[in-house]
Amino acid sequence: MVMPSDVKLRRKSNLLELRFDSEIFQLPAEFLRVHSPSAEVRGHGPGQAQLQYGKLNVQLTGAEPQGNYAIRLLFDDGHNSGIYTWDYLYDLGRRQEHYWQTYLDALTKAGKTRDPHTSVVKIR
Repeated sequence: MVMPSDVKLRRKSNLLELRFDSEIFQLPAEFLRVHSPSAEVRGHGPGQAQLQYGKLNVQLTGAEPQGNYAIRLLFDDGHNSGIYTWDYLYDLGRRQEHYWQTYLDALTKAGKTRDPHTSVVKIR
């Protein structure tokens, strides 16, 4: 298990900052929300994941330790069921660019948007 030496919830910049030895990751609220490990987002089995969209303005409102292995993040859209293990957060930090691009590609393919006030209209 990888464990951070420092965890900071940066409300002003809406980030979770984690230090793992010499590596520092700054994970935006939207990124964390759309990659929540909760069953609501991932589903209960393969192929059941629910694409999250319209989360551009989501805010991190809190963080609660879950023993020594994880943290539960609280978001202003009411989502609070994701338990983010330190290993999972480390992976998100290390592969942030890849995961973000994969997410953006999935939004495009689904005809969805990050902005909760915008809908994609397809004209045939």
